[in-house]
Amino acid sequence: MKYNVVKYPDERLKLPSSSIDIINDELKELIVDMFEVMYATDGIGLSAVQIGIHKRLFVMDVPGKGKMAVINPKISEVSKETSTYEEGCLSLPGISADITRPKKVKLEYTDVEGKPAVLKASGLLATCIQHEYDHLDGKLFVDRLKADEKLKKLMEYRKFNNL
Repeated sequence: MKYNVVKYPDERLKLPSSSIDIINDELKELIVDMFEVMYATDGIGLSAVQIGIHKRLFVMDVPGKGKMAVINPKISEVSKETSTYEEGCLSLPGISADITRPKKVKLEYTDVEGKPAVLKASGLLATCIQHEYDHLDGKLFVDRLKADEKLKKLMEYRKFNNL
């Protein structure tokens, strides 16, 4: 594989990503590489940040929803209704936590052909979108936990990964 997953506590995970101006063959090759990394690590989503590239891009393959690449995403609507899923992260292997997020989202983005697209999502797909979107702003799923829960999870992570 050309890329490896950046893992916590690497400071690059906290950096915000910049917009993508040009969709070219190089970007399309990066997307192919990102899917390769995601599948090799048994993920359902991967942001460019997680391979050390700070561009507003993520890929997903949520079971039953199909694979997609999302360029310059913007979550334009969220529901008041929430849902809770057990989330894990390729950048924090070995831990997971129940995270509550809006149940439904409206995602505006650019597809790989450079065309504007809109996706209304709910359930696991909405959770995956929000999880990957957070990465683009330098936020990890553990950042959504209360301080004591976050500390407990990070200690668990350090123990699991012998840090």
